[in-house]
Amino acid sequence: MKQPTYRTTTTAHAPARPVLLPLALVLLCVSVLGVGGCAARGDDRPTVVVTTNILGDITRNIVGDEADVTVLMRAGADPHSFGVSAPQAAAVEQADLVVHNGLGLEENVLRHVKAAKEAGVSTLAVGDAVNPITYRSGESADEPDPHFWTDPERVREAVDLIADEVAENVKGVDKEAVERNASAYGAKIAALSSWMRTAFDEIPEERRQLVTNHHVFGYLAQRFGFRIVGAVVPSGTTLASPSASDLTSLATAIEKAGVRAIFADSSQPDRLAQVLKQETEIDVDVVPLFSESLTEKGKGAATYLEMMRANTRSIATALSTE
Repeated sequence: MKQPTYRTTTTAHAPARPVLLPLALVLLCVSVLGVGGCAARGDDRPTVVVTTNILGDITRNIVGDEADVTVLMRAGADPHSFGVSAPQAAAVEQADLVVHNGLGLEENVLRHVKAAKEAGVSTLAVGDAVNPITYRSGESADEPDPHFWTDPERVREAVDLIADEVAENVKGVDKEAVERNASAYGAKIAALSSWMRTAFDEIPEERRQLVTNHHVFGYLAQRFGFRIVGAVVPSGTTLASPSASDLTSLATAIEKAGVRAIFADSSQPDRLAQVLKQETEIDVDVVPLFSESLTEKGKGAATYLEMMRANTRSIATALSTE
């Protein structure tokens, strides 16, 4: 983000101004840009703007110190409903590269990404480029599913895609450094994928059934052999609402399949999941997962790797326990 130039004059009557003004600028940067902050090394510092915090963490691991990475979505926010301030929107249009999920995920931010693209800013819709799947049922049936990050193998593809875009479109970066960062982080994603498969292999096949708050784990189910029984909100977005008949139908499906747990997003109220639990005649646990947003540090899912490991442990524990 371009920083305004201030002219200051130091006199014997105002010795504090040269100290206070930079502090004010720092506070301004934090308040208007949120997670990403301001450029630290001057106006010529290249900038990558990322819409969601999950992609933001992935991108930061790839970019390293080669450019400033500004993330629009705060920790714990809902990617379907979060918005941006006017200064953040301006930062999008002034970026060297904008990385966004695509496939309709960032519903309130996509117009700003489109405006930036029309203004000549390089943009990358990651979800569109990693062989997206479609929803199989519910209100979003046959529409593309944007939640590709629940499949670590697709995230490995995304790492290479982002690295290529940074190297090609962000002037001034050390391309070899970006490539090394991407390779090192890709190896961590590969290790995560292997670890997840080992953990899920401990779950008996007949118990690999998922009921979630909304349709969010289709990629994970496809990769690791789970069956999606249904969702409390029968849609790919949290902005939809279930009807009484939707809840009744899902309760029947849960009882018929012998589902053991309902997985609700930790950042969303689980009231509907609790209501659904009360309507079933079987003992079903409601288990929180970090599905669509990272958390602040120390809250259980501050990075993509931490989030996926926490979710894997929660799913494996809930479905393996007698």
